[in-house]
Amino acid sequence: MIQENFSFLSKNGKTKIHAVRWMPDNKEWSAILQITHGMQEYIERYTEFAEFMTNQGFLVVGHDHLGHGESVLSPQDYGFFTENNPSDTLVEDMHTLRTIIQKENPSIPYFMLGHSMGSYMLRKYITLHNGNLRGIIIVGTGSMPDFTMKLGMKICSFLAGIKGWHYVSKFVKKLSFMGPYKQFDVTGKDIARNWLTRDLEIAERYYHDPKSQFSFTVNGYYGLMEAVLYDNQPENIAKIPKKLPIFLVSGEKDPVGDLGKGVKKVYEQYEAAGLGDITWKLYPEGRHEILNEINRNEVYEEIFSWINVRKTT
Repeated sequence: MIQENFSFLSKNGKTKIHAVRWMPDNKEWSAILQITHGMQEYIERYTEFAEFMTNQGFLVVGHDHLGHGESVLSPQDYGFFTENNPSDTLVEDMHTLRTIIQKENPSIPYFMLGHSMGSYMLRKYITLHNGNLRGIIIVGTGSMPDFTMKLGMKICSFLAGIKGWHYVSKFVKKLSFMGPYKQFDVTGKDIARNWLTRDLEIAERYYHDPKSQFSFTVNGYYGLMEAVLYDNQPENIAKIPKKLPIFLVSGEKDPVGDLGKGVKKVYEQYEAAGLGDITWKLYPEGRHEILNEINRNEVYEEIFSWINVRKTT
């Protein structure tokens, strides 16, 4: 596998977005997969999955969101997106990357995968930029009530009015990790009870990685809630093309998906909207990072198989 780093200008007009291409050694590929990462991580955490996909003849690409990895202007920007329309800005950065890659590969089947926060951004993305896509994989997603998101956004806006959008609120963080998270340790102190994966080595590495151990600002939380609220609206779901293939993949014990209930709700929303090729799968005992789980090879194979069927249709 060949890894190549590059960059492009964010929609915010000032930040260089760090991006990666993973290519097969022979530099030949039959399909492309664009990965959108989750909250408080960075795109290189997907290198193992990317290697698997390049071995199947794929070009894999991805980037660090604003406020993550190497897509920051200063250390103060970790966990911060942009003041105005944060989720829109993240979605447009996803589209800039896709535009670059598709211009270089105009006739190659194009797939997109989003994990966790990236899954919510991808769900928003496909209501706005859905032409010339072969399929979508939504990993580690969920569904939250509109009231909860609206209240959370009001709290973030109120705190930002007093402290500024870079403010880090322990209160907002606590509100975000309630309910199904309670059976897990979300601090990294009790690795065996971590909420991310049963692979304790990966969990340990995450909690000791400075590029993952930063706090989300009220702006980051606002942008995430903005996307979650948007994704839940029937009029937005109605904008998704009925023939766009969608694969929902999550762990049965993922608190983001409310231990499967939230994933089922998203599936039912899409089904009710008349989407014709919608599949969902919950992996027994799987936690949040299903691509980093102890049975990740099984997950990789199933994602590849799902894509492979739709690559030529």
